[in-house]
Amino acid sequence: MTKADIISDIADKTGIEKAAVQASVEAFMKSVKKSMINGDNIYLRGFGSFIVKRRAEKTGRNISKNTTIIIPAHFIPAFKPAKTFTEEVKKNVKKVKAA
Repeated sequence: MTKADIISDIADKTGIEKAAVQASVEAFMKSVKKSMINGDNIYLRGFGSFIVKRRAEKTGRNISKNTTIIIPAHFIPAFKPAKTFTEEVKKNVKKVKAA
């Protein structure tokens, strides 16, 4: 599902114009990004949390040059789904046929 699909789905279900829904979705995403850049986590009860994770410094390898490199400590954005959300997905996702 793409952002356009989400906007269309919300517009269809609420009767709100797509332009207004798009502005709301964009504002939500911008707010989440800004908060996470500032180091703040976002908690949405029943849905999940957008959290900032710290990755420690580590040693890596550049296999093409066969050299060791140091990867500095850094922060990454992450999403942790709420327990109820996870349980609902486990129960309701249709079985995918193995290829």
